[in-house]
Amino acid sequence: MAVKIRLKRVGAKKSPFYRIVVADSRSPRDGRIIEEIGTYNPISQPAQLAINEETALKWLQDGAKPSDTVRNLLSKQGILEKFHNVKNSK
Repeated sequence: MAVKIRLKRVGAKKSPFYRIVVADSRSPRDGRIIEEIGTYNPISQPAQLAINEETALKWLQDGAKPSDTVRNLLSKQGILEKFHNVKNSK
């Protein structure tokens, strides 16, 4: 089973709101998830981003692959840098 960290869209038409979730890569975008690890609101000024850092690092260490957008969001929060520092120190 390939596990991905990706966005799940919620919210009304023309006003997107996303949950950052861990899901099986075969499940649909808004389908079954394993765990929710954060939220992202691109509409607010500035965009609001909340990610549970410990949970995100745990999933990355367990082999979950982030989507391109989630990779950018994780690097903005500095989580990817911490993940690479932990991985390289082992």
